[in-house]
Amino acid sequence: MNQPKINVEEQMTEPNNPDGSFETFLNSLKARMKHVFHIRADIDQMAVKRGMPPFVMREIMDLNPLSVGIPSRFGGRGCHMEENLSLLEAASYESLALSLTFGINSALFLQPVAKYAEEEVKAPIFDRFMHHQNMGGLMITEPGFGSDALNMQTSYSEKNGKFHIQGTKHWAGLTGWAEYWLLTARERSQSGDLKRDIDFFICDVNSPGQQIVVEEFYENLGLFQIPYGRNRLDVEIPKMQKLVPETTGVKMMLDLLHRSRMQFPGMAMGFIHRLLDESIAHTNQRLIGGKSLFSYDQVQQRLAKLQASYTICSAMCANSSEKAGIENDLSMIGFEANSVKSVVTDLMQEAAQSATQLVGAQAYKLNHIAGRGITDSRPFQIFEGSNDILYAQISESLVKMMKKTRESNLFQFLKNYNLTSKSASFLKYILDFELNFNLPQRKMVELGQVLGRVVSFEMVINLGEKGFRSDLINNGLEMLHQEIVSLMSSFNFQNPTVAIEDYQDNSSWLKFVHV
Repeated sequence: MNQPKINVEEQMTEPNNPDGSFETFLNSLKARMKHVFHIRADIDQMAVKRGMPPFVMREIMDLNPLSVGIPSRFGGRGCHMEENLSLLEAASYESLALSLTFGINSALFLQPVAKYAEEEVKAPIFDRFMHHQNMGGLMITEPGFGSDALNMQTSYSEKNGKFHIQGTKHWAGLTGWAEYWLLTARERSQSGDLKRDIDFFICDVNSPGQQIVVEEFYENLGLFQIPYGRNRLDVEIPKMQKLVPETTGVKMMLDLLHRSRMQFPGMAMGFIHRLLDESIAHTNQRLIGGKSLFSYDQVQQRLAKLQASYTICSAMCANSSEKAGIENDLSMIGFEANSVKSVVTDLMQEAAQSATQLVGAQAYKLNHIAGRGITDSRPFQIFEGSNDILYAQISESLVKMMKKTRESNLFQFLKNYNLTSKSASFLKYILDFELNFNLPQRKMVELGQVLGRVVSFEMVINLGEKGFRSDLINNGLEMLHQEIVSLMSSFNFQNPTVAIEDYQDNSSWLKFVHV
């Protein structure tokens, strides 16, 4: 596709000055990415191979993109949420894997360190990020405990003035790459039992006694540029490298994860924007029956939905910019954070599917961004909380709030709830019913899908009130309206089907064919 022309040489010579304008900083980064991905190398060919060529990371990291996640007193740009989201957007337009790499570093390491680490350990860590291109990640998930993170078995105990951590972690993005890790573990009591709370520790793999053993690198299905694997922990961490929660470790983890989920729209924004641009360009150029593909009604429907996803994601970015800063405690905003993460990652996957359908056979190649986008975006619906689980949790949160206020009518509650007051009024005819508080899990998931989109509807309204282009706002609201109607139809349909374990008996179709 034709992209806007950028004077690469001019932009690349801009000094990396944390005190300079963010626009200059971002333009320099965009130009550098264009240079390494499209001039020095071919990103479409690069993306089919595991890992990232060293020169790519070296040249991009040379501009200190991660400075956006470092406080200004340590030489960074100041941890401004709108800058973090803009960085993720710029990167994901070119490479979803690169954007996720930035997101892991910033949301899952730098921001928690800036907020919760002891003061004396911050300076050397941030210095190595600013001047030595170091990277950091987070290890929570264990082979036997994925979504059930609160029951993790990695443990620690105090030994010779240090914390001795033992356990196994896997699916940590940047496995084997990162110099720093946030490790999660539960304290082992003298009786040998694990305490309920969770603690976080900074591990510097370049320091004595803190080496992490990578037992296996995984052949992940997508996001080839990011290494994942299984890690064995048997490390001794100095006391000062333990994060200090404001109350409990679990609340600190919720604050961290909710803030990360609120930043998913940044990664989704550039990805959806790129697929929209690619789809418009392709359908304008492709001729079918003597006219452009763009002119066909079904194509218009797909493009309009892609464009609506662009608008919804824009609204989420604006919302997160105002709410998700590290100065705020996000531990209690599960309803909103889960809505943002689950809906926007659904939009990412749908965008990749639509772009692949529009482009056709050519997109069904690893070296085409649309087909590759299907596998690259799919894990976003799983990691940091599977969407099925998050949708159920959204409904569980709603039921708790409604019980607390003694309100059983869904519309009456939502019209007075700060995240849905405007959207609920618009959607009254759909939402005005008495909610059964004892729904089966499958219905809780379906209700959560509805609620996530009602919350998204509100964010789009808010963006429109700020002056965002009105025709895009209207299209976004129409698409959400249609989805809510469809999802409510599914919610109202009673489906009691269950899996039949011994289904093989008397179920071979060949026995019932009479020749």
